[in-house]
Amino acid sequence: MRYILLVGFILFFTSCSQKRVEKLRGFSYTPAGKLVPAKSGKGRVGDTYIYAPGIRFPIEEAPAYINSQVYGIGGYLGEKGSLCDKRNYQYPWHDNYCEKRGWKMPLCSGGKGHQGDDIRTATCEKKKYHAVAVEDGRIVSIGKYTVSLRGKSGRTYRYLHLDPKTLQVRRGQKVRRGQRIGLVSNYMGKTPTSIHLHFDMKQTIKIGNKSKVMFVPPYTSLVDAYKRLLRGNP
Repeated sequence: MRYILLVGFILFFTSCSQKRVEKLRGFSYTPAGKLVPAKSGKGRVGDTYIYAPGIRFPIEEAPAYINSQVYGIGGYLGEKGSLCDKRNYQYPWHDNYCEKRGWKMPLCSGGKGHQGDDIRTATCEKKKYHAVAVEDGRIVSIGKYTVSLRGKSGRTYRYLHLDPKTLQVRRGQKVRRGQRIGLVSNYMGKTPTSIHLHFDMKQTIKIGNKSKVMFVPPYTSLVDAYKRLLRGNP
């Protein structure tokens, strides 16, 4: 009897593992720094460094899709169409950290960029999918459409466009890795935007002989975190 139960457990575990692997196989992504479309700017191609190893993916459940909101389909500088176009909700992922924006970004080839990466949820539905804490830490600020988390690592993570009425945290609150923060939406005050989570990371790094606090590329860290989420070990 024990033998039968053991065999059954092994078969069940193997089946679950295979399903997770099959799910992972559907995931694909372009290299960090390769911006799509090409007109959206020039990124740091070849930069494979993971700035935030071990973080949890900031959206609670897969699938999720990293791509440009501005230069994607329906974006104000992208191909005409609906922001809910199915092509915005498919792999491969496309880094958009260095796409053409007005922010000073010393780590981007053109000196300006986007600060972080935009992540679409599984479907084009607002206030349905939870954003979660990527590591243990404390909520250090809540703005009009921004929640900032200071992790134990010393990094600061920002979550933009969450629905303000669904926030499950307050300023000064300690949070645990994976704890729900709020629901992904398209909130940006009176400025229209798509349904997505803008996620960025700020930390101290060395540039030459000086240490500076700046926005660092999150893409490779997000790829690493997403693979673990797909494997069932976020």
